[in-house]
Amino acid sequence: MTAAPHYRRVLVKISGEALLGERSYGVDPSQVERIAADIVAVQKLGIELALVIGGGNIFRGVAGAAQGMERATADYMGMLATVINALALENALERAGADTRVQSAIPMPTVCEPYVRPRAVSHIQKGRIVIFAAGTGNPFFTTDTAAALRAVEMGCDAFFKATQVDGVYSADPKTTPDAVRYEHLTYTEVLTRNLKVMDATAISLAREQGLPVVVFSLHEPGGLAAVLAGTGKHTLITEGDDHG
Repeated sequence: MTAAPHYRRVLVKISGEALLGERSYGVDPSQVERIAADIVAVQKLGIELALVIGGGNIFRGVAGAAQGMERATADYMGMLATVINALALENALERAGADTRVQSAIPMPTVCEPYVRPRAVSHIQKGRIVIFAAGTGNPFFTTDTAAALRAVEMGCDAFFKATQVDGVYSADPKTTPDAVRYEHLTYTEVLTRNLKVMDATAISLAREQGLPVVVFSLHEPGGLAAVLAGTGKHTLITEGDDHG
C-alpha cells in the first residue's frame, strides 16, 4: 500500500549520534549498514537523495569550546569528524549498491571531492547519492544550517531531519509521558516557542526559502521510506497551517 512519494528530491540530515548504535563513541558498522539500507530503499522509490551528516559521535565543536578550546578551532575539528562519518556511510551505501559521492566543504582531494554545486547537482541528476561533509566549511554554523543551505542549493523539495524521536513534541517524550507530538508547525511557531528542533539560523533559512522541514525518527527500520510514502509518523514544518 505504498503511496506515491510527495517529493522528487530531498535532503536528509543524519546526526553523528545515529551512527553510534550500541556504542558510546565512534561508528558502529552494523548501524551504518542499517541506515544505508533505509536510504537505498528510499532511492528505489525513485527519489533523488542528498545527505548531510553530523559529527557528534566523534567530536562536537560546541562541547570543545565549553571546555576551553577556541571555538573556531573546535568547530573545524567537528567538521573533520563529519568527513569520517561521511566516508563510513559512503562505504556502506556503495556496498548496498548505491552509487555515492562525498563532497567536503573543506577541500581534501585525496579523500573526497570538494564541494562544487554544479557537480553535486549533476551527480544527483544522474541518480547518485551525494553526502555533503564538513558542514558549511565555516565555524559557528551547525550541520543543521549546512543541511538547510545545501537543500536550498540543490533545489530539494524538502529537508528531512532525522532525530531520536518521531517528530516534534510539546516536551521531551522520554521524560514527559503526556507530551504531545505536533503533526504540523509553522516556522514562526518553532522560533517563538523555542522548540529545540534545530537552531534558529537553519529554521530561518528554511522559512526565507519556503523549504518544508520534516522531522522524523531514523531508529525504526524503514522509517524514512514510510514518511516519504505518507504512512510514517513525523512533524511537518512549513509556512501556514494547511498541512496538518
